[in-house]
Amino acid sequence: MLVDSPPEQRAETAPAPPNRWAIRAVGLVVSAAVLVLVALASIAIGAKAVPLDQVWHGLFHDTGTYADVVVGDRLSRTVLGLLVGAALGLSGAVLQALTRNPLADPGLLGINAGASAAVVTAITYFGVTSVSGYVWFAFFGAAAVGALVWFLGGSRGATPVRLALAGTAISAALYGYLQAVMIMDDAALGKMRFWTVGSLASATDSTIRQVLPFLVAGTVLALGLARPLNAMAMGDDTARALGANLNRTRALSMAAATVLCGAATAACGPIVFVGLMVPHAVRSFTGPDLRWILPYATLLSPVLLLGADVTGRIIARPAELQVGIVTAVLGGPVFIYLVRRRRTAQL
Repeated sequence: MLVDSPPEQRAETAPAPPNRWAIRAVGLVVSAAVLVLVALASIAIGAKAVPLDQVWHGLFHDTGTYADVVVGDRLSRTVLGLLVGAALGLSGAVLQALTRNPLADPGLLGINAGASAAVVTAITYFGVTSVSGYVWFAFFGAAAVGALVWFLGGSRGATPVRLALAGTAISAALYGYLQAVMIMDDAALGKMRFWTVGSLASATDSTIRQVLPFLVAGTVLALGLARPLNAMAMGDDTARALGANLNRTRALSMAAATVLCGAATAACGPIVFVGLMVPHAVRSFTGPDLRWILPYATLLSPVLLLGADVTGRIIARPAELQVGIVTAVLGGPVFIYLVRRRRTAQL
């Protein structure tokens, strides 16, 4: 899997000058500190006001009072937001490197569409009504579409263009199926309403336990692909000449993105812009080296997701605005600003 870097690649991936390396390392520490602060805000702030002493009591001396229950629900919601945010950011970074498209996101390869189609099928034809039931159907749909895209994209001869075209075609077909089913079945439309906009409100310990093994496995696999994806960024011929195994790297990248995005979508529904915007923004100050992009995306994507969730609880009090709506509203203008502010970073 690991390949020797050529002189040109060493210029990009060799250890940076000490001051530059130190700045990036300090940036990771600062990002981790910001993530901790946002997570604490997610626990302390909600649609219903809870005094800070009650938040502390709920975290460390839970006696089952109403305030303790509220804090416990927010804790589960925060943990799921951390996991899902990191998964979306990592999957977006891997897919942008795999397709060599800095504007790629998990939806490009049909993963979101596969999960959504599987869930609406489960609701309509199998009578599934619980989030715990959605998880396995959504994950199966995402994995099945990932495998189909890999097969239609040429399998061992897959290229970034073939994979993107196959994913786009399958997404269009599945969204057509999804819309047709929802229009014909009012009951399915009502049950899918909240899942399809993306929400952390249904977070429970059970949901976290079901998706955690997949998210951990996908994270480890994605982080281990930094060096071979760096080699592929130089072009297939150069990477092949260096001894890189292109097919294995692409297959493992597809598997990592499918596992991460599939599990995240299963737990919360499709949430847009996080996997697209954060890796793109990170690349603007780390450069194209995935050894830095992946850790930064892992830390900063949950910051965006949890920040959007807290914002949705504040601006719609005493109700809540779903996090998928907030990320779409905030993410669009911010992403346009990033694209217009500077030339799109090359992979």
